[in-house]
Amino acid sequence: QVQLVESGGGLVQPGGSLRLSCAASGFTFSSYAMSWVRQAPGKGLEWVSTINSGGTSTSYIDSVKGRFTISRDNAKNTLYLQMNSLKPEDTAVYYCLKYGRKAVPGTQRIADYDYWGQGTQVTVSS
Repeated sequence: QVQLVESGGGLVQPGGSLRLSCAASGFTFSSYAMSWVRQAPGKGLEWVSTINSGGTSTSYIDSVKGRFTISRDNAKNTLYLQMNSLKPEDTAVYYCLKYGRKAVPGTQRIADYDYWGQGTQVTVSS
């Protein structure tokens, strides 16, 4: 069965960095676009970033452009999110998502994704 397991979250000071990982199994990882979304305390889900199946095309929400980098290692079935210059407003639970259609670019529409991980908490605070 499909499994997505996030790791790498934690407590970091403003300006710090974290790298999130998402280990995927149970499907052909290299055939699907993947995304990261987040949910801040008391707020709804927010799309953060998407990467296509080959890792050649990425997109980001404006608030993280220039600070976050999404990448993937298809040989290791792993998705990453490198987060630099973290701000308190980045505090959230971060989820990785598998796109619901094979071999097409992903979208920003969360409903288009069919599997989620359990999430990893990122807290940015001094």
